[in-house]
Amino acid sequence: MHPTLKPALRRGWRDLSTVQFGVAPAHAMALGPMDTATGSFLSLLDGTRGLPLLREEARRMGLPDGHVDRLLGELSQAGLLDDATGGGPAADALRKRSGAMDRLRSDLASVSLLTSEPGEAIERLAARRAMRVRVQGAGRVGAVVASVLAGAGVGRVEVMDGGQVEPWDVAPGGLPAEAIGERRDTTARRLVRQSAPDRPPRTNRATSPGSPSAGPSLWQAPTAENRAGLSLVVIAPREGLDAYAPDPVHAEDLLAAGIPHLYAGVIEGTGVVGPLVLPGSTACAGCLFRQRADRDPTWARMLAQWRSGRSRHVPACDLALSTSVAGLVAGHALAFLDGASTAATGVRWEASVPGFDWHARPVWPHPACPCGAGADVKGDRLTTEKERHATMAG
Repeated sequence: MHPTLKPALRRGWRDLSTVQFGVAPAHAMALGPMDTATGSFLSLLDGTRGLPLLREEARRMGLPDGHVDRLLGELSQAGLLDDATGGGPAADALRKRSGAMDRLRSDLASVSLLTSEPGEAIERLAARRAMRVRVQGAGRVGAVVASVLAGAGVGRVEVMDGGQVEPWDVAPGGLPAEAIGERRDTTARRLVRQSAPDRPPRTNRATSPGSPSAGPSLWQAPTAENRAGLSLVVIAPREGLDAYAPDPVHAEDLLAAGIPHLYAGVIEGTGVVGPLVLPGSTACAGCLFRQRADRDPTWARMLAQWRSGRSRHVPACDLALSTSVAGLVAGHALAFLDGASTAATGVRWEASVPGFDWHARPVWPHPACPCGAGADVKGDRLTTEKERHATMAG
């Protein structure tokens, strides 16, 4: 082990005996009391020394025997310590790819804020390289999502869409202006390759994402397709209505295969992210439709009109809003892939121009939906929905 203080957290002395790690309240922590010699010793925790050398340096500084081990134990328990050589074989392989490692250092520092065990952050980052994600849609949202996931180290990012790149598809971080007239899927795949830190490692089915040996790859599904390596599908259609009110039929294959999927898009002046669907456990598109129909008896009629009478005009898709949606959905996707909890599970996030004020709207499993997530829900659904909303409002 080569201990190192997590570089993402800046240090400062609150007083003569108290050290604060971190600036922002979300991850800041103060430790004390701490004497001057111990404070000086902290500068040696930079990942360049193993434990024997650190103990020897501590003796030279006049620190008592056992002090280093106790200090490292406290720092580790507080989640402030990392291991510059930890993480296992996959992490070692990533470190050897210096170009990719340099591209991912900022991401590694960020992931370290969410891990407690030394070496866990780079283990998660290395596990991303073996994961496979599909993005359905290569518009202003989907193309940016794909490039962000690839740039953050997800090894295999597939993009599916049809048609040619239109001028209104172009977005910073997404499809470039010089691609206008080219096939959307071809251009998006080229964008993914350009965004990735390096080429992904070769894997076989025995160690593909979704199997226990692939690292913290979250969702274990009993189907052949999921075991083949598809960890997540991001559904980001260019037609915003398909994200705001997704057709349950289009997700039947994903539900049947047990593949997690996450919706995102822009409808008129509103951006939507979620829900993240864990088949059989959380609300799906069918639950979303039934929940809305319970509250609004005209919903099915209105939705049929909107779907059948789609305008041929270019749809509204504010660039700042679509970029915000892409960033948020990519963040939720990465959190899920890393095995962390995500606020998109069973929740839809919505924000509209010009305020960009994100609101969480719960999507509950519906007892009448064949997805099975609401099988344990009892009683009248409409009454249950009203009671839940009243409780949240209170």
